[in-house]
This record gives sequence, C-alpha cells and structure tokens, in this order.
Amino acid sequence: MISTITLNVSVDKAYVINQLMKGEVMRVLKCTNTPGGKGLNVARVIKLCGEDVLATGMVGGFAGAYVEDMLRLQKVPCDFLHTAAETRSCINLLESDGTSTEFLEAGEQISQNEIEEFLLKIEDIIDRSEVITISGSVPKGVDTDIYAKLIRRIKAKGKKVILDTSGELLKEGIKACPTMIKPNSDEIEALLGVSVNNREDLITSAGKLQKMGIEIVAVSLGADGALLVTKDAIYHGRPPKITPVNTVGSGDSMVAAFAVGLARGYQIEECLRFAISVSAANTLTMTTGSFLEEDRKAIYGNVTITRV
Repeated sequence: MISTITLNVSVDKAYVINQLMKGEVMRVLKCTNTPGGKGLNVARVIKLCGEDVLATGMVGGFAGAYVEDMLRLQKVPCDFLHTAAETRSCINLLESDGTSTEFLEAGEQISQNEIEEFLLKIEDIIDRSEVITISGSVPKGVDTDIYAKLIRRIKAKGKKVILDTSGELLKEGIKACPTMIKPNSDEIEALLGVSVNNREDLITSAGKLQKMGIEIVAVSLGADGALLVTKDAIYHGRPPKITPVNTVGSGDSMVAAFAVGLARGYQIEECLRFAISVSAANTLTMTTGSFLEEDRKAIYGNVTITRV
C-alpha cells in the first residue's frame, strides 16, 4: 500500500465567472468542489494507476467531514485525525478569458496535543505502507520541522518516503534525508542560496542535494519534463509535444507516479518514464489529479530518456 500525508487539507472551490470586477457583486456561473491539498491529488492519481492507497492527514469540522465524503464518492480510502479546527477552503476564480485568481486560506490553529496524536496515529499507517508521500503546506500551530519528524519515523521502519513541499518545510525536511524530493529551480535556489541560470547549474545544484543523503532528486522542468539525479547517474526525461488543457496537478501526478514506481520496484529509468507519462497525461484533462489510461499509454511510448 502507498499512503499520502496531507496535513493542510482543504475544500477546493472553483468559481467560473465572466470577469472579475473589483467592488462589484459577482455572479458565479458554475461552482465545482473537490477535496483539496496536494496529497489528495497524489492519492487520486495513485488509485488511477491501480495501486492500493490510503489518504491520511488532519481534517476538522463540517468542511473536514465534507472532504471525507467526497473522497468516499471517489472511492479513495482515507483515515484522518479529526481536529477541533475547521478544515480550510481555497477558492479559484476562473474567468472566461482563462485568467485564474486563487484565494488560499492558511489553515486554522492546530494544538500541540493534536500534533502528538497524529504522530502516534501515523505509526500504524507506516507499518502498513511500502511508500509514503508527504505533500504541501501545514496549518497554523504546526512547526516547520514536522516533516523531518515524520521522515525519520518512516525511515526508521525501513520504508520509502517522498517529500514534496517548499520553503522552510522543505529546508527542514531534507535534513532527515527523504528517499526523494521534487524541487523546481526556484526551490533549489532558495535551499542552496545559489543562482540557477542554465541546465549545468541545475545539475550541479541537484547533485549537491543528492550528496546530502537524498537518494533521488527529481527536478521539475514543466513542459520539458524532469531532470533526475541519483548517486549513479543523471537522466533527463522529456515528454512528446502535446497541447495541454489544464496543467494544475501535474506535479502531484508526477509524485504519485514515482511512488507507484518505487512500490512496484521499477528501475530508475522506468520510474522516470512512467512518471513523465502520468504527469503529461494529467495535463490533457480538465480534472486536477486525473488522467486517461489511453493518454498515458500513448505518451509513455514517446517519452525520451537521455543519460546526461
């Protein structure tokens, strides 16, 4: 089984409007609610890949119960710690010209007792999992070293862990040496205090992170695929040229596919090829954290893997 940890779950609300007008009453043409938080996108994609998955983290109040109900309708198994704080909402305003404006709530205060309860709860889930992913932000009251604590517990039980976050959470998290991280160039610059101006800079910087004890450093390159740095080799995986309709969730889809590849024991090149095909296929659907298997198969055969 693969488990996904999402500490800052949300109800994601997509509002379709004609045009955003400041100071005016806006009529919403369509509203779509989805269970949000990067780890829940990861969980949905893992399920689509055909692997057993469990979504865990923290939810609270009526909004938290709604997230659980939505996941059940999607047939995504979940086991959350229930907190006193209400689960947040995040709103995306989608205008007719394609403009997207997001309003992201921070997440309400979580008590220290609730954090300790979750750390106890996760022990059993770690025991039942082969691979665990940790994604996204944390709510108020949660220290930036929480992911490092989780990673150490996961690794102590001999399990693989993928960390996908940013800022101080990433800086603290890599101290515990997760199996894999998936930074972009901006995040690498922030982590190492360097300027990344070209591919050579990116390779050098990713290599420094790998030498810190991180087994796999996968650098997101957007439409150009991903750069993969391991102890033994460096690979650049490129998808074929496609026309995306929605790129939201493609990074989470890549994380999900890497988790599936690690769970299945794929060789590293196969992991990269599979991850790029799933990520690219996600961009061909309007639904975040989703893909059609026929799209994935078509892309898979045309992914180019180059050893750098």
